[in-house]
Amino acid sequence: MSLTKFRRRRPFGDLVRSNFFDMDDFFDDRFWNDDFATGRFWTGKTVEPALNIKETENDFQIELAAPGFAKKDFEITIEDGCLNISGEKSTSEAEKEDNYTRREFSYHSFKRSLQLPENVKEEAMKAHYEHGILSFNLAKKEATKKQKPKVIEID
Repeated sequence: MSLTKFRRRRPFGDLVRSNFFDMDDFFDDRFWNDDFATGRFWTGKTVEPALNIKETENDFQIELAAPGFAKKDFEITIEDGCLNISGEKSTSEAEKEDNYTRREFSYHSFKRSLQLPENVKEEAMKAHYEHGILSFNLAKKEATKKQKPKVIEID
């Protein structure tokens, strides 16, 4: 039988409960091994909003979750058969009193690009934003019949 050190799984180890700061526990804690240390917080990556795509017989229906945005915050373009959706919003608030100043601000942005199938009518695309959901309706073109390969005889 061997003894191993008991490690509590709390952010910042026992820093709050004791006067002794355990460096091993601090850097070995789950708090640092999860997304906080290696993910978006340090790398500056943006969060992509959730996306649902549904294909029906006549069209494609796309829903993008973007709560807190307004219609004016979106830019939607179609370029080279690619649907580009981006959103950007920022807020700023300041309050000054005699002995303090409080300033708060936030900035949120995202970009999503989707390669459109060849059978989409780009000119008939419609977009709608309501209750935090940006919806698209992409009508399909009439299917063209493939011609049978032509056999060429050699003289």
